Amino acid sequence: MELIKVEIKDADRLAPLVAAFRTQLRSYKGIKSQPNIEAGKEEAIEFLESGFPIYAVEDNGSFTGYIICRIDEPCLWVEHIFVCEEYRRKGIATMLFKKAEEIAESMGEETVYNYVHPNNENMIQFLRSKGYSVLNMIEIRKPYKDEKLTTTIQVGKETFDY
Repeated sequence: MELIKVEIKDADRLAPLVAAFRTQLRSYKGIKSQPNIEAGKEEAIEFLESGFPIYAVEDNGSFTGYIICRIDEPCLWVEHIFVCEEYRRKGIATMLFKKAEEIAESMGEETVYNYVHPNNENMIQFLRSKGYSVLNMIEIRKPYKDEKLTTTIQVGKETFDY
């Protein structure tokens, strides 16, 4: 397995993973959907053309996982991190995340900021295993028209729809 920097020419290979990532995110809200490969390719190209560092782990010519970072100096944010289900628990996410930490360190930073759905328990456990335990901020918005909110989340004394 090899860690590579993704370029525009790799967008077709990255697209199925980005599409699967989006499908997985929807599932955290109880929404069942199918991966949209074309939308995944468009999203990957948009990130690449905007200069976001993207890295992937390649195994036998296929991408098995990827990470998209956003640099807002002095901070590095992980926008996406995803590993194909059949390759999980094999150190791929660790390899990808280590790259993000290396980039942050090269900028003089001690940490990486991560966007995580509050019920993405696997990612939360992964981050905790890497020493990430500080809740930095929460994102609050109005509900979308016709949005069906199915649960609540407690943060301190506050309860939020989710």
